[in-house]
Amino acid sequence: MNIRGRIVGTTTPTTVKVEGTKILEVDGGPASAQALGGEDVWIAPAIFDVQVNGAGGVSYTARGLNLDQVEQTTEWLYKSGTGILCPTVTTSAADQAVSALATLAKACEKLEKAGASFAGFHVEGPYISSEDGPRGAHPLAHTRDPDWDEFCRYQEAAGGRIRILTLAPERDGALEFIEKVAETGVIVSIGHSGASQKRIHEAVSAGVRMSTHLGNGSHAMLPRHENYLWEQLASDELWAGIIPDGHHLPPAPLKIIYRAKQKERICLVSDAAAIAGLPPGIYDRNYGDDRTEIHENGRISLAGTPYLAGASLFLDSGIANMVAYTDASLAEAVDMATANPARLLGVDDRLGSVEAGKEASLTLFRWEAGTKALSIVATIVRGEVVYRA
Repeated sequence: MNIRGRIVGTTTPTTVKVEGTKILEVDGGPASAQALGGEDVWIAPAIFDVQVNGAGGVSYTARGLNLDQVEQTTEWLYKSGTGILCPTVTTSAADQAVSALATLAKACEKLEKAGASFAGFHVEGPYISSEDGPRGAHPLAHTRDPDWDEFCRYQEAAGGRIRILTLAPERDGALEFIEKVAETGVIVSIGHSGASQKRIHEAVSAGVRMSTHLGNGSHAMLPRHENYLWEQLASDELWAGIIPDGHHLPPAPLKIIYRAKQKERICLVSDAAAIAGLPPGIYDRNYGDDRTEIHENGRISLAGTPYLAGASLFLDSGIANMVAYTDASLAEAVDMATANPARLLGVDDRLGSVEAGKEASLTLFRWEAGTKALSIVATIVRGEVVYRA
């Protein structure tokens, strides 16, 4: 297969030759008439989203999650240009989480698309704050202190595929737990936390490497200077996952986080909710007892409350928003949604760049510079065109 376009960050159209699952060659030669793409098409590594809760009405945390539902989510994500992701299981009863992780692991073994696209699992909770504000939309009844034996059951159910664990380091026993988890190679991330500055320092020393959706899952009111947001922004050791949907982070905070962390330490994430992609309306949550609402402007909240409950926009919109609202160039915004997640998860030897020998997982799009809009042309995963507009 030949692909024609401009690789993001360059100016001259080129031809990317794909053979099997790999990029065989990147050259400047002319394309055949059958080439995918075109002179006005941009070629990027596949969008790589490390925090996806579900899509199209399917939650990865749902009781009774089945393989058909998992496959449905990949179709929704491919349409948005996301070819690589970390399905995310959130705070729930232990048996529910174990069942969900086992189903996702089975999907990786039985479904070609899941096996190709799932780079590992993200477990967000249950070891998060029980306090209103930091807890966000996670169910209070299932928030709890870290439990090493329980986490080992999670990892066993996942077939060793848990790559990111989000927790609140102020919970009892968290520091020792962080050390144990970090030693296994899992990325421990601070999220849904009201930790003191001192505890954040201690958590980083224990092995925490990331902040989950920085700027969200926090109190509505904070001390002016001494607070956990400033501390995480100032910590050079911490990667920042951020949700650039315009609702979780308005333009000004988004620009400030970008300037503080710079491109090299940011991963754009969608935090896509189970109902992402569906039309505005009120929906029953397919786990927990709450209902969620998609508003006309795309904001998702717990119905009847101001609390955000995930996002409705995928990272094609997030990349465009980073260019619109911050100092980031298109190439820098794309890097934060492709190369950076690959580096964070340690898979940049095969993903995250368009070059010979790398995996042929690519996102093709057109870019309207005037309106700063990104339009997906095709999504390719391991040399297979899984979506074409």
